[in-house]
Parts: sequence; structure tokens; C-alpha cells
Amino acid sequence: MQIPVFNLNGEKIKEIELPPIFKFEVRPDIIRRTYISQLTARIQPQGRDPLAGLRTSAESWGAGHGVARVPRFKGRGYPAASRAARAVMTVGGVKTKAPRSWKRIRERVNQKERKLAIISAIAATSRIDLVSSKHRIDGIEQVPFVLSDELEGVRKTSKLYALMVKLGLKEELDRNKRRFEKIRAGKGKMRGRVRQRSKGPLIIYLNEGSYISRAARNIPGVETVALRNLSVMHLAPGGIPGRLTLWTEGALNSLQEVMGIV
Repeated sequence: MQIPVFNLNGEKIKEIELPPIFKFEVRPDIIRRTYISQLTARIQPQGRDPLAGLRTSAESWGAGHGVARVPRFKGRGYPAASRAARAVMTVGGVKTKAPRSWKRIRERVNQKERKLAIISAIAATSRIDLVSSKHRIDGIEQVPFVLSDELEGVRKTSKLYALMVKLGLKEELDRNKRRFEKIRAGKGKMRGRVRQRSKGPLIIYLNEGSYISRAARNIPGVETVALRNLSVMHLAPGGIPGRLTLWTEGALNSLQEVMGIV
């Protein structure tokens, strides 16, 4: 499939052939499974001491004393004497179903399955029906966008924003901005999550350390990633394929080699 290449003025300069990787079948099931695997890999295992709340000599008095048969501290003449302990409903007692550090949290997938997932997620970025279901791209007939390698040298946020507007992404950028300006409802505000960021266009470039990553970081919803760091987390936020992507020409030409499909 032929796709146009745009310059920094939003003008079409030529057409190139999309790599065969974009013709692969889209597998939402494998993409979702790999997304869960990478998401759970970020979770640090944590648990409670198995003996927490049980380090006491408290014993139950048994029946016939007119008191509940919960374990009680031994002795007399001091404040804690005869106080209930060990049980779930007591102060300092054991916790019901406390977290355990040996719980299996991470979802593991094979290397071939992970590779198939990212290839499938890349192919989904060229399906206009999937992309339009996640982004506001009315009037755009072909995705993904391909731009000249000059994009990696863009330093100004205003210049990048103007380019995306010329490409017809103004409505999408406004959607991300409105979401970011809204204050989150609930207690998340007290925990450093005052605003919610929606996922907008993803810019994929070739050379790590390019200026484009700095130019894009102040536009709500816009993310950048070097080709070698590309993952399902970038291409399918929430495990749902079909993210709107902007590729540099160099990244697109090196895609087959980096993915190991030559």
C-alpha cells in the first residue's frame, strides 16, 4: 500500500510503500495478554509477616467465665492483662487474608508470543476503522502518518503543534487538552493524580535522544518513543489496538530490521 510522506509544512512530498509488517493479522487476544504481562511486570511483590499479630502468649480462658472465648493476655495487675489478642477483631491481632509476598502477580508470555503481539499492534495502526474508534480523525482517509526525518530535529513545541494541526489532528489535540484540564473526581487528587491524561498520537522516531521528545512532552496526550524501545504498552494503551501513530521515514524503513523480519 502506498502512503504519502509529509514535510514539516504538512505538504506531501512523495509516496512510499508500507512495509509488509503492516499486512499482518491483528490479534486483539494476544495483544491484550501481552499488555497484561507488561503491566503486571511493573508491580513489586509485597506481603505481610506470616507471624504478624501472633507473637503473643495469649490463650482463651474457655467456657464458664462469663466472657467471650477469645484469646486473652495472661497475668494480672497490669493494663494489658486479660485484654483480647490474636483474634481478627482485636487490636494488634492477625489480619484476615493478609497479602502474601509469594502470590503470583505477573502474567508471563513466551518471547514468540510477545513478538507476535507487537507486530500485530503495529499492523493495527494502519487500520482506519480501529484508529477512528479511539481517536478523533474525521476527514482523514489513511493512517499511519509518515513524516520526513527532519521531524527528529524539531525543538519547538509550537512548531510541532502547528504541524499536527496542518495534518488534520486539531480535533484530536483539543480532545486530549479538554481531558487534561478536567480535575479528577475522588480521592486521587490527594494522591498526586489530580488530572487524567488521555492517550493521543504516538510519534515513533529512529534515533534515541532526538529533540522531538522534548518538543512533544508539553502537548497533552502526545507521546514519543524511539523505534528500538517500542512496545505493546505504547501501541495498544489499555490492551486495545489501534493507536494513532506518526512515523519518521527513517523509523519506517528500519522497522522490518528492528523487528527481526527481513
